[in-house]
Amino acid sequence: MKLLEGKVALITGATRGIGRAIALRFAENGANIAFTYLSSVAAAESLVAEVEALGVSAVGFASNAADFADAHNVVEKVIAEFGQIDILVNNAGQTKDGLMMRMGEEQWDSIIDTNLKSAFNFTHAVTPAMARRRAGSIINMSSVVGTNGNAGQCNYAASKAGLIGLTMSFAKEMGARGIRCNAIAPGFIETDMTDKLNDATKQAIISSVSLGRMGTADEIANVALFLASDMSSYISGEVVKVTGCMR
Repeated sequence: MKLLEGKVALITGATRGIGRAIALRFAENGANIAFTYLSSVAAAESLVAEVEALGVSAVGFASNAADFADAHNVVEKVIAEFGQIDILVNNAGQTKDGLMMRMGEEQWDSIIDTNLKSAFNFTHAVTPAMARRRAGSIINMSSVVGTNGNAGQCNYAASKAGLIGLTMSFAKEMGARGIRCNAIAPGFIETDMTDKLNDATKQAIISSVSLGRMGTADEIANVALFLASDMSSYISGEVVKVTGCMR
């Protein structure tokens, strides 16, 4: 039997990078997949096709994860479609880097809304259904920047640190209802975001990693699979760093 056989996973921001890798890994392991995306219909349709080719069902929803009402609407539609939600991955995120002294209010607010408020929105929306079934796994995609900080990323670091606080607090609130909540804190991973870095910056990053390379989205997806499955049934309120041992 596959690790997620018969389960339903909702993944925010899943059409590229880490979110897409998680969707495909979950599908390979038997989960039906619901996901959100912000704008690219073509990317959403491509993901649906790839997931369904693995023998499970998939549905995508155009949604602004930072919108409270929109998040609740998506969750209602997923439950109507599949009857349940067993796994939530709060993956939606973006960066708008800059030094604090030059950062505008919009640059701050948009990152907090997209990266942190979106996780509150979807967690709030799925909690009643998970609590009724007394089961569920919620995974928040944080970052090593949320634990270590990084110059030029005060907004991003604050949002990712906030996810860690949300994770630990929610796990304590809902453990008695059978809902687990954990965070993953990736280090530097090969994604669209890191592709934009110049070679000198990439080499500086790699030199700080004991394993001598960046990680891959698939390696993050493997950790998400573990946390989503019953293999991690006694793990909650934890932050799993996946950094290749950054020095």
